[in-house]
Amino acid sequence: MEGIVVRRVIPSDNSCLFNAVGYIMEHNKHRAPELRQVIAATVSSDPAKYSEPFLGKSNAEYCTWIMDSEKWGGAIELSILADYFGREIAAYDIQTLRCDLYGQAMNYSERVMLIYDGLHYDALVLSPFEGAPEEFDMTVFPVHKDRTIGPVEELALNLARDAQRKRSYTDTANFTLRCGVCQIGVMGQKEAVEHAQATGHVNFQEYK
Repeated sequence: MEGIVVRRVIPSDNSCLFNAVGYIMEHNKHRAPELRQVIAATVSSDPAKYSEPFLGKSNAEYCTWIMDSEKWGGAIELSILADYFGREIAAYDIQTLRCDLYGQAMNYSERVMLIYDGLHYDALVLSPFEGAPEEFDMTVFPVHKDRTIGPVEELALNLARDAQRKRSYTDTANFTLRCGVCQIGVMGQKEAVEHAQATGHVNFQEYK
C-alpha cells in the first residue's frame, strides 16, 4: 500500500468528531446531524447499557444533549460509531502518542483513523502523494489478523510524532481559555466544563 498519511482538516464547529468520522467512513464531511441522530437512537434503545453512571447524565438527558450541534463528542460516541459502521476507529492522541482503538473487541476486518490534538479531531488518510486531491484519499484499511502495527499505522504514528515535536496539541489539564460570551478566563477542561454548565456559555477561545 503506497502513499503518505496526511491529515485532512475538519472545520472547528463543535462537530469535528462526527464530521471527521463521516469523512473517513464515507468521504463526507457533513454527516454530523445524521450521526448525532444515530448515537441518540442507539443510546435511547438500550437504557440498561447506557445508564446514568455510564453517561454522566440520564439517558434522556444525554439523548437531548448529543443532538445539540454545539456539544462535543468523545469516547462514548466513537465506540457507538465504530459499531454502527462495523469498522475499528483508531484515534491517535498527539500529546501522549496513544492510539485508542474503538470496536476492537468486535474483531472487525477494517479500520479507519483519526488524529486528536486535545480539543479537535481531524481525519487521517492515505494519499498517493503530497498535495494530491482529496478524491484520491484512501480512508479504510485492513486490520492485520495478528493485530500488529502495519505500514499505514506506522505512518500515522510518525505523523502524530511530528505533530508532538511541533507541540501541535492542547494540554487540556493546563490550557487557558477565555469565554467568548463573558470574557472570563478558565484553566483546563474541567473549569471550562463547569463554566459551561453554570452559564450555558460554550464559546471558548484558547489564549496564552
